[in-house]
Order: sequence, then C-alpha cells, then structure tokens
Amino acid sequence: MTSPAVPARPDAAPPRFGGAPDAASSALLLRRLELTIRRRLDGLLQGDHLGLVPGSGSEAGDARTYHPGDDVRRMDWPVTARTQVPHVRETIADRELETWVVLDLSASLDFGTAECEKRDLAIAGLAAVSHLTVRGGNRLGAVVTTGERVDRYPAAPGRLAADRLLRAVVATPRAAGGRRGDLAAALETLRRPPRRRGLVVVVSDFLGSDVHGGPADWERPLRGLGARHELLAVEVVDPRELELTDVGLLTVVDPESGQTLEVPTGNADFRRRFAEGAAAQRREIAAGLRRAGAGHLQLRTDRDWVADVVRYVADRRRAGSGGAAR
Repeated sequence: MTSPAVPARPDAAPPRFGGAPDAASSALLLRRLELTIRRRLDGLLQGDHLGLVPGSGSEAGDARTYHPGDDVRRMDWPVTARTQVPHVRETIADRELETWVVLDLSASLDFGTAECEKRDLAIAGLAAVSHLTVRGGNRLGAVVTTGERVDRYPAAPGRLAADRLLRAVVATPRAAGGRRGDLAAALETLRRPPRRRGLVVVVSDFLGSDVHGGPADWERPLRGLGARHELLAVEVVDPRELELTDVGLLTVVDPESGQTLEVPTGNADFRRRFAEGAAAQRREIAAGLRRAGAGHLQLRTDRDWVADVVRYVADRRRAGSGGAAR
C-alpha cells in the first residue's frame, strides 16, 4: 500500500541537477537547496547536538534514581549498593560527532516520474544530513558509489568542507547503462579500516540485488557497521516502482542490466501482481534494515521530502532512541 499523498509546497521538490551541470549552475542549485533546508529545518536544531540522532551520548554523567522504563543496562550498581535504592547512570551528550554518508548514485537512481529523479532526491538527502550534523566541530565524510567507481571524501569539520563535498558529489558522472551498482562493496569500504564511532547514513533505493528468499547482499556489511555506529537508512523511492498506471503497452529498460521488457500496463491483473510484488520487496527491504539496527527514513519523489525529514527528526526526538530502534 502506498503512503497517502502530502500536499506539495512550492519548494517541496529538490532542484534537478541534470546530467553534468557546470560549476556555476551547480553552485546556484546547491544554494537554492541550502536555503530550502535552512528555512525549514533550522528550528529543529536547538542545543549542542544532532537532530537526526538525539542520543544520550557516551560520557558518564551523574547518577539518579531509577524510574520505570529506564534502560537497565545503565544501572549504576555501586551507587545502588551503597544507597539500597536503584540508581541509573546518566550520560552526557557527545560534543563532537563524525558522520559518514554512503551515497548510492548507481544507474537505478537515474529514474523519476514525479517531481524529480531519485538521484536528485538522494543528493538532497545528503544535503539535509550535512545541515543537520555539521556544526560544533562535527565532521562529515562520504563514500559515493556509482557502480563504475567509488569516490571517498575524508571526514572534515565545518560548513565550507561540507559545501565542497556537495559540489564534488553533484559533479559525479552518471553511471553508464548496463553496470549494476554495488552498495555492499561501498559499505565494506567504510567498515575496513574501522573508523571512530559515530553516525553512518546510507542513502540508496536498496535495489540491484534480489532480496526475495534471503538477505540482500548489503545487509551483512550494514549489520557490521551497526555493531559500531548508529545507523540511518534513507530509502529513495519513486511511485512507479510501487504501482503502475494504465498507459497501454509500455517498453521499459533496466538501467543497470540493460534488459528491455514490454510491460502490459493495460492489464489490470498484471498491475495488481506488480503492486503486490513491489510491496513484498519493500517489506523485505524494511525488514533487512530493521535486522541491521538501522533507523529507516523513506523519501519519495512525489512527496514533500523536507516534511518527511522533519517528521522523522521529530519522532526520533520524542522517542529518544538515538535513531535506530534496538
């Protein structure tokens, strides 16, 4: 079942970056994207730390009496033994965070039937993560995979470094047809060598491997990252990947395999079976992300993507779960 439509705002769609924009037009589009994000997300960032992962931190703080619902793993047994009253040890929010983004720009992202292509939405997701994390000495790095190449950008602090990273990502050439992306390999490059504990954000459509009948190839390295880092998975989706409309006989080409298919969209039974298969595939993807311990944010090309980010951040703040449900 598809999500209900959200009324679109004039600035709801991310800018279309096109195939290979020049430096001037890229800067203009990124500036427009930055203004959209700042105008609608700045109110979320009150305090010293990240809106995406409002976790309790790792530095030990003061002890307080235990209240029902507190995490028993935080029990302070020495204080409990001295006072004969259950106590838990609070933690102090970390003042510096290192965030790594694994960005999938494989050929399957060069598709879109609504307000933008999935590639544009993936870059917008990276920009939102950048805005929500880069402040107060926090560092941002990225691993960008297209299926043909893997580009690594070292984690660096500051807004200027984040802006340089975004410009470099926008300039990444599109993958040639017939080359399948390899998200698992990109995740592995982030696992080895191990990096300091922090936040890992994976932006992808999580397609390109058969998730039916067993774990997807990206699940194992993602679970490995989850053992050390907080995880957030940003799933980029186009509505035509979930259901088809009746446009008669349609010729489609798989951008990653190059395979051409004739799709009888005029057949109601075919459309029904396609929607059921697509829903099952998305459920498998969501289950794989849960098994990896990742928070799950879905962005759609036909929705107000900034509103979805705001909703996710607000839910994380209320839950206080540090992003992923453990």
